[in-house]
Amino acid sequence: MIIGRYLLREILGPFAVMLTVLCVLFMSYGVAGFLSDAVSGLLPLNMIAQVIGLQTLIALEMLIPISLYLAVVMALGRLYADSEMTALFALGWTSARLMGVVFGLSLCTAVIVAALSLVARPWAYARSHALSRAAEASLNSNNMQAGTFYVTGDGERTIYIGRRERPAAPAGGVFVQLRLRGGGTRIIYAVSIEQLPAADGGTWFHLSRAHVYDLDADGSAGEVALNARDLELHLGNSSVSAPEYSAVAASTSHLRSLASAPDIAEFQWRESTSVTTLLLGLLAVPLSRAHPRQQRNAKVGIALLIYAGYYLFYESARTWVQIGVLPPIPGLWIAPAALALVLILALFEPRLGLGRRAKGAVV
Repeated sequence: MIIGRYLLREILGPFAVMLTVLCVLFMSYGVAGFLSDAVSGLLPLNMIAQVIGLQTLIALEMLIPISLYLAVVMALGRLYADSEMTALFALGWTSARLMGVVFGLSLCTAVIVAALSLVARPWAYARSHALSRAAEASLNSNNMQAGTFYVTGDGERTIYIGRRERPAAPAGGVFVQLRLRGGGTRIIYAVSIEQLPAADGGTWFHLSRAHVYDLDADGSAGEVALNARDLELHLGNSSVSAPEYSAVAASTSHLRSLASAPDIAEFQWRESTSVTTLLLGLLAVPLSRAHPRQQRNAKVGIALLIYAGYYLFYESARTWVQIGVLPPIPGLWIAPAALALVLILALFEPRLGLGRRAKGAVV
């Protein structure tokens, strides 16, 4: 038990550091894009923290397995390089007990990843989609910069500002394109535009010297052509429509009863992330083996290459299931099956596995 707790401490230390670093890097990468949207008026500042938190929560199902995988490789690699593992094996510690310690830690981590994938992932996606719809309904044009096209996520509206002296100042040379419910397109051009305060929480604009054209679905001129010296335009309201159906935001219990390819791919992804976590944790044990006085992190590069190849195959398998290239059975499960095969080969291959004997000790 003392040796087991010691090994767990040696693994949990790098695991915590690795997971923290990956989360910070992921959040930093996302902050840049979200701040750009906030400055441009496409995302209110009060929603940035929520969106970043939700995106990080979604990413944890992939950040946790890679953190565990590398932590085991680094921790055990250090013990091998410092001859501590040689001493433990000389005292009667066996490879099976080492695998048992890592298996217990990997199993606990897999349970956490399963909860994230099956419960937290759909909730975070649904909440993120709701926030996106709310952000579109509360569009703020005062911070929009000149010379840039602003397109909403659903493509229903496009706004272009030709010139603006400073933020919140009236803009000139404004182009607005709206998608009509009947399938046509409304084009609005105004010499100047100014956003007005709205008591109902919507988005109102005052346009000067505006020209409005309605186009049919085929691009031909419609029935409406309006020229106005002053025009007030409403581009949003306080009510937020429900997001369209998305497999990633559907509950796991709902996905279980569906038969479409995208739903099957999403359901299998959620089920397989915990299995992937367990297999990666176990695979790290044979990959971490190093000779005494060898560089501590000598196997990290190989471990990263194996993980990169697996993750690429894993993502590709999900895409193949989504587009119908792979049938539901075996479906996405071919990726974890391939990883399990790599684990078996690593365990029984003398040059990689745990079956190698060194000076009478099973390593």
